[in-house]
Amino acid sequence: MTLFAEAIAWIFSPERLLGGNPVSQRIGEHLRYTLIALAVSALIAVPVGYLIGHSGKGREVAVSLAGAARALPSLGLLTILTLVFGIGQAPVAATVVFVVLGVPSVLAGAYAGIEAVDRNVVDAARAMGMTEWQILVRVEAPLGLPLLIGGLRSAALQILATAVLAAYVGLGGLGIYIQRGIALRTYDEMLGGAILIVALALVVDAVFALLERLAVPAGVSGRTKRPSPFRRRALTPATAIEGAG
Repeated sequence: MTLFAEAIAWIFSPERLLGGNPVSQRIGEHLRYTLIALAVSALIAVPVGYLIGHSGKGREVAVSLAGAARALPSLGLLTILTLVFGIGQAPVAATVVFVVLGVPSVLAGAYAGIEAVDRNVVDAARAMGMTEWQILVRVEAPLGLPLLIGGLRSAALQILATAVLAAYVGLGGLGIYIQRGIALRTYDEMLGGAILIVALALVVDAVFALLERLAVPAGVSGRTKRPSPFRRRALTPATAIEGAG
């Protein structure tokens, strides 16, 4: 308990809040690496995932590649890419590593969201004369959005945890506190850095959990007002699509 108290005191010390190595700066660096890698991962994985989910083709290949990407050792890959690109391009090497880590989760969320859509709803959309593109954009993507955000949530947490490695190639972030704490045996700094990373992960997770909840279509979540039993309205394909969206 004494060490935890010392770590908390270290976090809120004047040097950490206003000194030359402030916590706010390190949190900003950590979030920047995470958000950039997550955005690139989404640009790569979401279109591919939507294509796989809509067409039903290539799922086995995508799963195999995603599993292989997750098996790569992050620190080893970061070291190799930093040496290949050069120390001056360490941010590029780190971003590549984080993207490789984030793509599998986003890809899984994208195609799982499309595959989870009720095929009767999709058939009703086709019966109305919608094109495949319209079905994807107006029916499948909105209904599959919660699962996609779930994939983004998982990817963000994995990238955020791995972004600690950025400190090992001189890029800063919250990992610098852990690295320096190990080197100098300042355990309050090391534990304080770990606490900050956990707290940041909890905040990011809460934000994505809220987005995931808000992304559920009103008709699916049951927030819409149910029609009165006295209303005699037949359920046509058009009303099925409206209720699904």
